[in-house]
Amino acid sequence: MKPIKLFTVAVMALVLLAQGALAESQQQPSAEQQKPENPISWREQYAYSLGMATYPYAYPYLYMSQLRWMWTTLDRDLSNTPYIPVPVNHFSHGDKLTTAEYRDGGSPNNDTLYSITWLNLSEQPIILSHPEMGERYFTFEIAGYDVDNFAYVGQRTTGSAAGDFAIYYDKDGKGFDGELPDGVKVLPPSPSPWVLILGRTLVDGTEDLPNVAALQKQYRLTPLSYWDKVKNNPNVKLPASRDVWAPYSPKKDSLASWRTINRAMTENPPAAKEKAILDLLAELHIGPGKNLDNLDEDAKKGLARAAKDGHRMLVKARNNIISDEQTTFNGWDAGPSHKGRSGQVGKYLYRGIINSKGIISNDHEEAKYYSGFKDSQGNFLDASKADYELTFAKGEEPPVESFWSVTLYDETSNLVDNPLDRYSLGDRSKDLKRNKDGSLTFYFQSMSPGKDKESNWLPTPDGRFIAITRVYRPKAAALDNSWVMPALKVKKH
Repeated sequence: MKPIKLFTVAVMALVLLAQGALAESQQQPSAEQQKPENPISWREQYAYSLGMATYPYAYPYLYMSQLRWMWTTLDRDLSNTPYIPVPVNHFSHGDKLTTAEYRDGGSPNNDTLYSITWLNLSEQPIILSHPEMGERYFTFEIAGYDVDNFAYVGQRTTGSAAGDFAIYYDKDGKGFDGELPDGVKVLPPSPSPWVLILGRTLVDGTEDLPNVAALQKQYRLTPLSYWDKVKNNPNVKLPASRDVWAPYSPKKDSLASWRTINRAMTENPPAAKEKAILDLLAELHIGPGKNLDNLDEDAKKGLARAAKDGHRMLVKARNNIISDEQTTFNGWDAGPSHKGRSGQVGKYLYRGIINSKGIISNDHEEAKYYSGFKDSQGNFLDASKADYELTFAKGEEPPVESFWSVTLYDETSNLVDNPLDRYSLGDRSKDLKRNKDGSLTFYFQSMSPGKDKESNWLPTPDGRFIAITRVYRPKAAALDNSWVMPALKVKKH
């Protein structure tokens, strides 16, 4: 399908959602709206409808601005996260596997240590370097400000040998036309001057942490102009800037979300192919270089309402994601083939929904995630009402080139606090017990299933929860859905 058709379909879907929300609000007007002296003008209605329809498209620019501020400044509580905010173009390395103490959301894994950085490519390329990695799984997922991935460095894509890779911003769309040092390979261009990297390095238990820490110390980010200096002196001090603007506060300004979006789009211009939707947004003074203060008061009211209701819409849609592909099997949603790059094919609603519950999504070829929200009977997972069993028949475990795991999360997309300090089970878990027929059963419940089954138990909260199965470097059977996750079977209390 041509891009313009994709865009048209996406926008029509968004408009229908917004019209539905508007219709509902009109069917059930508030007491204030019923007052004859305070009717809702057509300008407010139009701004609200258009704001609702386009909020999913614009949301990544709001979210990434909030995330960048949080992860590069020191003005935050560090007690609940292993990721110390660091300057731009520097790595923040996790030094322990994520536990329930981490409360930043985003459904973190419990298999790898993260290495996180925000890059500013506006002045020059940054060179990402890593040492020889042997047989260890590792990957650096690289995404633009619109949350779509545009490049990878890692075991799957560039190999395990030591390497140096240039990341650059292609401002004019002409490709990289500069000179690079010998041995440095150029990656696909970034669509924005600001870039987020989520690096993941496999950890084989707590005893393996020192080995991973030693590798992380050799991960480097070098501005091109400093390459020769670093080569001659690896300890040379690199620029350490925290010059990142703070998102506007909704507590102080009802249009704060849209102001943040405007500033982020000005700093990180959306793709030229998105001109049609940007022209639509421009009618409400939203987009690169736009000023909301030029709007009339009625339009401002509509946009203020849309900012609140638009976010609520994304949150409600998390468990019922719209896709034009069959993605749900046995209650597990694997996401469409464009997951990780949805905006590149005009799927802005899906991109916004995914971004509202996570950070950035891996491409399926790197790691396919199966999100379990419902059981075999179609009901949402709720450990206050039932216990659950997940059984893989003999020879039917997830087909992978690397490894797989199942992790549980509470409704805030954080790991579940539990007395075992156990957050995931998978093919690397020790002491798993198999059934007599060779099958493998996991138990999801809040109370112990019994001593003989505790090795296969993932503790749940006493209420709603989410299960995510991660299949790292999935084989063809997982990619084409000829293999699917088995259903979660219900065992009533």
